[in-house]
Amino acid sequence: MRASKEAREEVVGKLGSMAEAEQRKGFTVVHGERKNSKDPSPLEVKEVLVGPRRYVVCYNPEQARKDAADRARIVEALRATLKQGDKALVGNKGFRKYLRVEGKHFEVDEAKLKEEARYDGLWVLRTNTALPVAQVALRYKELWMVERLFRDTKTLLKTRPVFHKRDETIRGHVFCTFLALVLLKELDRSLRAAVLDLEHNEVMRDLKALQRMRIEDEGKVFWLRSQVQGCCAKVFSAAGVALPPLLTLEHEGQRLEKRVVDESL
Repeated sequence: MRASKEAREEVVGKLGSMAEAEQRKGFTVVHGERKNSKDPSPLEVKEVLVGPRRYVVCYNPEQARKDAADRARIVEALRATLKQGDKALVGNKGFRKYLRVEGKHFEVDEAKLKEEARYDGLWVLRTNTALPVAQVALRYKELWMVERLFRDTKTLLKTRPVFHKRDETIRGHVFCTFLALVLLKELDRSLRAAVLDLEHNEVMRDLKALQRMRIEDEGKVFWLRSQVQGCCAKVFSAAGVALPPLLTLEHEGQRLEKRVVDESL
């Protein structure tokens, strides 16, 4: 918002103080104020057109209150520090943007504080899609899932860095990553449908702990599954997938399964 002159002046600059409900009449409420901690964060959106460019202004009143409170604490500390003299400010980068020089001394830049208040709880998107305004904001907020996906594919899915030289390999790599995202979204949907409120890291940890070991003994090959732990069994059940048998015996090319009761299920 601050780096783009158009966004700063033509989009945000014409909104006024978002803290005043009167200024938000043109906004559509996507999510209202939270009633409990598990509700989605508040979100209000508005479309702003500047020539052929489409902007979506997003406002979170909860975040706005936090931004204002954080700034108030910084300014309170800054005013206290100024009373100790200018030398007390040396090395404190957090104070710099709220200061201005008056003569030979520093003082709080009230105009800067007023300017910063305009951005409380606010973020601006620019899009060339035809998606509804609310969908633009919600899809953007899901970017953290994409970032989490890339992290997971490098660890849990063990997707290694690939140095591509051909278009076919680039498309293949992107396709596999996108497929992993689809599977992750489907897993999240299944968990919600099963009314399971599980942390993602918890799910990934317990799924990763489920392993199989190959054991050879007197010419026979056994596959032994580790015990399930935590929420692993619930995740399998929610996804409609049966857990692998605890013990599998391979004999003369034919797999003979011996199911052992797993009391932990």
